[in-house]
Amino acid sequence: MGVPAGPPAPVDATTTEPTPAEVRLALRLGPRADWFTPLALERLLGTAYTLTPLSNRIGARLSGAPLPRAVVGELPSEGLVLGAVQVPADGQPLVFLADHPTTGGYPVVGVVVDVTPLAQARPGTTVRFHGSQR
Repeated sequence: MGVPAGPPAPVDATTTEPTPAEVRLALRLGPRADWFTPLALERLLGTAYTLTPLSNRIGARLSGAPLPRAVVGELPSEGLVLGAVQVPADGQPLVFLADHPTTGGYPVVGVVVDVTPLAQARPGTTVRFHGSQR
């Protein structure tokens, strides 16, 4: 690449944006919102969840009030999109991120409009969902 011109220039200070303690995510309900009780939808949109250390580029695992299902039984695998909020049997939401699978077998209660703030959040961050109209 050329002849070295000397050591790199020193850095006096670096700037980083602080990581927010809470992220708010706009959520569009569906396609399987009808698989959940009204209490589940109230909890999802009205309570805080915590981002767990089990999160990765595949998905953000959340911990908080479980989402009870109105429909018991199994769902055949169906397509998943970025931001899909899948709810496994334990009732804890899982938001799919960049490396998400293409199909999944748990019901998807909704889809996050923009996952960027969640993808950049640290474990322990508070996560709140709200309707996409806000």
